[in-house]
Amino acid sequence: MRACVDIGGTKVAVSLSAADGAPLLARRSEPTAKTGDNDAVAVQILRMIDAACAEQGIDAAAIACVGVSTCGPFVLQDGQIELAAPNICGGLSGPARGLPNSWRSAQLEAPLRRRFARVRVENDGVAALEAERRWGALQGLSHCAYVTWSTGVGVGLCVDGRILRGKNGNAGHAGHSYVADDDNEVQCGCGNFGDVEALVAGAGVAHRFGREPAEIMAAAQRGDPQALQVVDGLCRVMGRMLYNLVVTLDLERISLGGSVFWHNRDFLLPRLRTQALTPLPPLTQGVELVPAGLGERVGDYAALALLD
Repeated sequence: MRACVDIGGTKVAVSLSAADGAPLLARRSEPTAKTGDNDAVAVQILRMIDAACAEQGIDAAAIACVGVSTCGPFVLQDGQIELAAPNICGGLSGPARGLPNSWRSAQLEAPLRRRFARVRVENDGVAALEAERRWGALQGLSHCAYVTWSTGVGVGLCVDGRILRGKNGNAGHAGHSYVADDDNEVQCGCGNFGDVEALVAGAGVAHRFGREPAEIMAAAQRGDPQALQVVDGLCRVMGRMLYNLVVTLDLERISLGGSVFWHNRDFLLPRLRTQALTPLPPLTQGVELVPAGLGERVGDYAALALLD
């Protein structure tokens, strides 16, 4: 048996999978642990795996390997991955973002390796990219990307058929790039001011406007002028980031997922296409922006893709 773990800034999800490729079992989800010691997320994962096994009548000792798809960035401690995730670790930006801890990193790989024979941890953008290339909307493509627009903004990149990882597994953190210079007072959980994630991610939108993204999106779709102006501004920022990916890496398709995008995809996608794919036709013509083929399950299958 294998365990599949999806860690986000809002929730942690755990599923089980048999090695024969049977469907995912015993999926459970909880809010991401953010209090206590900095191994709290790892402890949460171990407890959730045990609970999933108990639900299925499986001996937890039968779990041979664990795939972890997680928000980043990563730092290495004694060669093992810890999370320096802006929406989990409160020590990165200080009290301004209101996270209930002072962690600058969260232990992850080491506690799991003490128990399981095989552990693979990847940035959630990279893991989702692998899943989308295997089962989703990026099958058969050699120049593509996956972008999640959720609590944070994450990216997985593939060029010439090779997935990009970088020296510490942090390639694709375009959410912490800058595409605007008029909101420098808006702080990201990473400590940056005015980066893409600060301006458009779910946590950033709530921090900027005092309203949850779902509320703003619903109002915009009802035709509220103020909400429409906000959404158009969000799409301008996100669209510029997507454009930068396309023209920098010469991509052919980007699939998009994450809660902010997915629940409003029909409303957002035309706006994103206008922002990202209108400029400089020699580089953008023919490029596709599409919803994730795996839909809301992309995170679960991202973790599974790490084990196959």
